[in-house]
Amino acid sequence: MKEFKTLFFFLRLPISISLVGHGLVRIPKLQTFTEGMAKSMEKSAIPEILITPFGYILPFLEAIVGIALLIGFKPKLTIYAAISLMTILIFGSSSVENWTAIEAQLLHCLYLFVLLWFYIKNSREENQPLV
Repeated sequence: MKEFKTLFFFLRLPISISLVGHGLVRIPKLQTFTEGMAKSMEKSAIPEILITPFGYILPFLEAIVGIALLIGFKPKLTIYAAISLMTILIFGSSSVENWTAIEAQLLHCLYLFVLLWFYIKNSREENQPLV
């Protein structure tokens, strides 16, 4: 079990740092980030009334999900939250045909899926919930 915990920590470390990093570098420049996001989404069918609040929330979501994954808080639930967040970002990126961003977001999803698969495959104990 100790080997699983150590390996699982090192497997989640890169994706955790990526999420935390994305969030923490944006928080100090939150307004600038949000305005830039809204400007990049001008041609999107998504209304600006949704984009601006999401721009203010996104860095905090990234940081929170990244920290939760880093410390191992409810791993299965946290990975699902991270995949959900990536899915929202993919939807936004596809609405403005930002295919380069989608590649990075899909790579994050793939990594998260492998992490989830590893967790489910190796952490099961009889009568033990995964969440």
